[in-house]
Amino acid sequence: MSDDKIEATRAESRYGQILRSTSLIGASQIINIAMSVVRLKVLAVLLGPAGVGLFGLYNVITDLTVSLVGFGVQSSGVRQVAVAVSTGDVEKIARIAKVLRLTSLILGLLGAGVLLAFAAPISALSFGTEARASGVMLLGAAVLFRIFAGAPTAIIQGNRRVGDLARMTVVGAVLNTVVAIPLVYFLGEAGVVPSLLAVALTSWLAAQFYCRKIALPAVRLDFSAFTHETRLLLNLGFAFMASALLTTGSAFVIRILIVQQLGVDAAGNYQAAWALGGIYVGVILQAMGTDFYPHLSAVSHDHAASNQMVNEQSRISILLAGPGLLATLALSPLVMTVFYSHQFTEAVPILRWFCLGMLLRVVAWPMGFVIVAKGRQQMFFWTELAAAVVQVGLAWALLSYAGLAGAGIAFVGLYVWHGGVIYLLVRRLTGFRFSRENLVLIGMYVGLTCLVLLAVELLPVWPGTLVALVATALASWFSLGQLVRLVPVHWVPSGLRPVVYFLLRHQPLAADPR
Repeated sequence: MSDDKIEATRAESRYGQILRSTSLIGASQIINIAMSVVRLKVLAVLLGPAGVGLFGLYNVITDLTVSLVGFGVQSSGVRQVAVAVSTGDVEKIARIAKVLRLTSLILGLLGAGVLLAFAAPISALSFGTEARASGVMLLGAAVLFRIFAGAPTAIIQGNRRVGDLARMTVVGAVLNTVVAIPLVYFLGEAGVVPSLLAVALTSWLAAQFYCRKIALPAVRLDFSAFTHETRLLLNLGFAFMASALLTTGSAFVIRILIVQQLGVDAAGNYQAAWALGGIYVGVILQAMGTDFYPHLSAVSHDHAASNQMVNEQSRISILLAGPGLLATLALSPLVMTVFYSHQFTEAVPILRWFCLGMLLRVVAWPMGFVIVAKGRQQMFFWTELAAAVVQVGLAWALLSYAGLAGAGIAFVGLYVWHGGVIYLLVRRLTGFRFSRENLVLIGMYVGLTCLVLLAVELLPVWPGTLVALVATALASWFSLGQLVRLVPVHWVPSGLRPVVYFLLRHQPLAADPR
């Protein structure tokens, strides 16, 4: 076999691995999202936009507290466990796992204490009244279980048990829905906070169940060993904490700006658009964080290998994300009505802008992992801080000018700026450049998305929808053709091969490396 054929086979294997992990994690995330949509649909029908807005604010308070007090321990724990697994030292794995559990418990209790102590001012800041302080206090229990659930989740992910991680997600999602819906149904608005607590509790139970399948020896920890390992976890977790804190913090500030300028109903519409805009892309980004980041960390010292991995991950991610975002954009009024209700029509314009922003996000994310994988914590922190300032600043300026859609335009502006900055930084770190194929791919999908956005915004409903659907169909055909060319032929089910050959104009599929 020639060198070119060997390299082609290796590339097919790498692309295949990316698609395998994406499909496995993606399938579990789709079920998780479906369950989330069911919960939100019930919330929307029973409580309307105000109830969804209330849910969004309580959820952001929880996210913000978890980000602040959790200190990125789950993400740093994944890396620590993965490194220990690579050495084959079972006692070291067990020691890190025990430290991770104890640290998460301590931080979870601290987070619950913070909400108990500051419930009144948090309620006044978030809702303009201290009347919801009791609800904020109850969120402390949700924070405890969410942070504590991070330990078993990190242990599973660090051991690269992707199958168990997927099953855990599915079981947790089903339990979340079965428990949360009756609370909202019977308690109404008073059931919003208990439903968030139920989601956190059932997620922890699912993670704990699957983590117990990993057999680890019992180990003893003295105080000095515990503090040493905890210090490593916290040091590594700072960059992750800063990123999560800035992201949830900016989301919190934007929602407050919307409530202050446009009211709680507008915050509900924003929450609905944000949730739908991130559904499809969230599947891809979740898979990227689960599998791509550990692989990239392992080769972070090799610039050529890192750059190749980023280009390969970018190519697959764009091919997968592009058609789904175009379809969401094309059918945004229908999607909003189906997933929520006709009361959320004002969320449609912002959803369209979110679709464009999410595409730019998919382009930027693989490059961003390079900074974290190389341990450049200060660079990562300052880029995340600047991104938060840019998004909040743009939202503040555009809300008064463009109404609720201004928040969506701000999201697009954020990733135009952030993507450019990240590209320049990664190019400086590793000499990264997008491949010619990826530049064409990015240009094509950004151009198509802008075209569809203009069509549905400026043309009458049916002509605009027709243009959008034709563009979506062409993009889907193109992405399918590209994806099947990137993987070995045995990956395509035999029953589908005639269809694939027809779509590809009878051109041969990738060679079978077996």
